[in-house]
Amino acid sequence: MFEEAQYFAPVATRDDGSVIVQLAANHPGVADPVYRERRNAIAALALNHTAGDPIPEAAYTEREHGVWALVTRELAIKHREYAAAEYLIGWERLGLPAHRVPQLQEVGDLLEPLTGFRYLPAAGLVPLRDFYGVLADGLFHSTQYIRHHSVPFYTPEPDVIHEVIGHANALASDRFARLYRLAGDAARRVETQEALEFVSKVFWFTMEFGVLAENGKDRAYGAGILSSYGEIEEFRGMDILPLDLAVMGTTKYDITKYQDVLFRAESFSHLEDVVGTFWATCDDEIISRLVTDGAMAKSGV
Repeated sequence: MFEEAQYFAPVATRDDGSVIVQLAANHPGVADPVYRERRNAIAALALNHTAGDPIPEAAYTEREHGVWALVTRELAIKHREYAAAEYLIGWERLGLPAHRVPQLQEVGDLLEPLTGFRYLPAAGLVPLRDFYGVLADGLFHSTQYIRHHSVPFYTPEPDVIHEVIGHANALASDRFARLYRLAGDAARRVETQEALEFVSKVFWFTMEFGVLAENGKDRAYGAGILSSYGEIEEFRGMDILPLDLAVMGTTKYDITKYQDVLFRAESFSHLEDVVGTFWATCDDEIISRLVTDGAMAKSGV
């Protein structure tokens, strides 16, 4: 229900150096002064982080650990039924703690021996090219805050549950990690903003909201589905289209509701062949042709 690196609450630094996260008027935590101060303090950790240094620890509260434990327990049940096999392989390999929020440094320490990936703390908006580009280096920008306790199964923005349960479990898989790196290579290779946005949309409809066929059933592998308690129950009833680069890269989506259009790979190998090859080889000229193809497909030409 959100696009990675684009829909964080804005973060500002006051004249006195303090940090404020500007929550929207309808945010579940906007009227909770304790939560707002927590968000400000956690954002400051990321802003004050120096690349190469250990990631500062967020001192999570018992209530925050409780939200993590509740959501982790309920999602694990749904993953066994609806998640793609390759995601479950990553989940088994990574072994995230179930009863407490892991620190991002800890997540990176678990991931690096498996696939070489590490996490970087993000206070707020990360420029599109920076967010995707560092994937090529085995780095993943992540928030550290957790959703408001009043709605543990909902978040209007990507929180640590999405970033870690959704993405880190995938990044613990060698095959997924390779796809993430290829997406980063593509983001660095293309030159125009249009081409970069095309690359990001393909990422959205695969790594965030991708579906694939396994044993005659649709399984989710996208982090946006697998970290959403509600969406993981609903995705099979959405309009699921064949994997098509031109259509994915030119399809608009609404972040404020469940995704009503998804794209299905016929297998994980099919995903690698189509999307992996695209990210490995695309340039601005190739994407320009795909944009034209996508526009023609939508117009019925």
